[in-house]
Amino acid sequence: QVQLVESGGGLVQAGGSLRLSCAASGSGFSINAMGWYRQAPGKQRELVATIITGAGTNYADSVKGRFTISKDNAKNTVYLQMDSLKPEDTAVYYCNLYTWPYNYWGQGTQVTVSS
Repeated sequence: QVQLVESGGGLVQAGGSLRLSCAASGSGFSINAMGWYRQAPGKQRELVATIITGAGTNYADSVKGRFTISKDNAKNTVYLQMDSLKPEDTAVYYCNLYTWPYNYWGQGTQVTVSS
């Protein structure tokens, strides 16, 4: 069993920055991929950014050049640095961890960007 604990959401003005963190805990798992998804009201959950072990990073086109995902392997923690935030980035952000064949989700953290 894997537990994910997220932190770092909040309210920020357009153009501002936030940093999300997600720490994974548990035993007997190896991380195949870890990253962030988001869900805005009335919309489907969508990929924001992910790190695939041994294969690099993947970003949604809408966040490329503004968001940066990174991972501390020693801490099993993934970070999402979000810069130049826009009102359309407002959503609940969910941490995701894939360890074959299981998929785990965090509880979600709200990010609100005011115009």
